[in-house]
Amino acid sequence: MTKKLYIVRGLPGSGKSTFAEALVGSDFLVCEADKYFIVDGEYKFDATKLKQAHEYCRNLVETYMKDSLVNDQFYREIAVSNTFTQEWEMQAYFDLAEKYGYMVFTVIVENRHGGVNQHGVPDDKLEQMKNRFELQLLPVKEIKLEDVFNDEKKEKLKEFINEHKNGK
Repeated sequence: MTKKLYIVRGLPGSGKSTFAEALVGSDFLVCEADKYFIVDGEYKFDATKLKQAHEYCRNLVETYMKDSLVNDQFYREIAVSNTFTQEWEMQAYFDLAEKYGYMVFTVIVENRHGGVNQHGVPDDKLEQMKNRFELQLLPVKEIKLEDVFNDEKKEKLKEFINEHKNGK
């Protein structure tokens, strides 16, 4: 079975964390810079520590990938869920995936379901992020759900899509 790294991108409030967890089946397998700011169960953002938060996230992904070398049953699927508004922000993860033998899938999550910006990012900052969001369309190889997910994952993903399509 191929090891997979899912890079989940989108603006705050788009549902990145929820979608990433649905992809890999566990919050434990979702790496996010935002998790660096959780102190005693409470989110405490500090813009001066953003660089450290992203280093924490990259280091966690690399730790998981190294562990998969010790036992190939560990960390077969990892999701990284950050805004990734610009292409260069993903490069370290592409490099890690190549180094440790992971296939990369990038997914852009849009807030078409009325999601809430849980971290209170001000509207002017959201607008700045939206305006700098880069999209690079690459040649597409047709991929079927069967190629990426086992039966259990396909069902969970379908449930997730149906729940959010109906506004739950």
